[in-house]
Amino acid sequence: MDKPGGLRPSTPGGHLLISLAWIVAVGLAIASVWSPTLLLFSVAAALGAFAVYLLRHVRFLRTLAAVERALARGDLASARAIAAPLLDRFPGQPLVEKSAADVLYATGDPLSAASLYERAAKRLPRDRDIVVGLVASYAALNKAGDARRAAAMLPDDYDVRLALAWAELAALAGDRAKGARLADELMAGLRVEHGAERTAMANVLIAIAAAQRKDAPLARSALEVAERQYLVLEGPDRAFIGYLGGVALRELGLVGDAHATFTQAMAAGPDTIGSALARRERSHIAESSGSWNSSAD
Repeated sequence: MDKPGGLRPSTPGGHLLISLAWIVAVGLAIASVWSPTLLLFSVAAALGAFAVYLLRHVRFLRTLAAVERALARGDLASARAIAAPLLDRFPGQPLVEKSAADVLYATGDPLSAASLYERAAKRLPRDRDIVVGLVASYAALNKAGDARRAAAMLPDDYDVRLALAWAELAALAGDRAKGARLADELMAGLRVEHGAERTAMANVLIAIAAAQRKDAPLARSALEVAERQYLVLEGPDRAFIGYLGGVALRELGLVGDAHATFTQAMAAGPDTIGSALARRERSHIAESSGSWNSSAD
């Protein structure tokens, strides 16, 4: 199996002229048997080709990093503008497939994202970001079975287990009991360094599991913790946590509150995965009114 960064013309650092320079270098090295001075030209050609290759490859890696920076600051339009030409130019490069999948998932297209993550995972099956993205994409697509299959690639990773718990608790054909156990384990393993997003998600998953057991006090308590974290999150993360919060409220039977929370999530991060999922779930419930903190009877 070829490595993604191998010295081949089809890699992002490669080019036809670089390949020709390598061929020339080899030819000169062979010819130096008869004319030793040609060996110097062979070495010079090889070093030049390698230097140009490295410069092109570094530029490629910087471009990938620019996509991730744009995603991190919530600039989805810039992320898409950078990633799209890369995917057109290097459609079979796993790092490009991963980057493009990240953009597609973030902008609310988990189906296309899952396809690219699957392709990238064949080459990089131990890349945690690819596996997390793949499990999350299947959770968003309501495919719990596929989420389990993907999670088996890195079953002990915290973020993989977060995404799997979401799939089990919210996706069609999810194993609710398994999801509840996962949520409890994730909460027990939560650390300060996990940050506000993971803290909020773990608590909302606890709230969903509690709501499914009709344990309203625990569900409300977990939602209150999640809301405190929600206040410090960026728009895309707010939209996603809001979507999950709406699911918990719906499971409690607070249809009006769920509808209002889904609406807030859509406003918090328009054109994001959280907004898309909130819109989908809101379309399934009747129009009503309410707020995040309303209490169950």
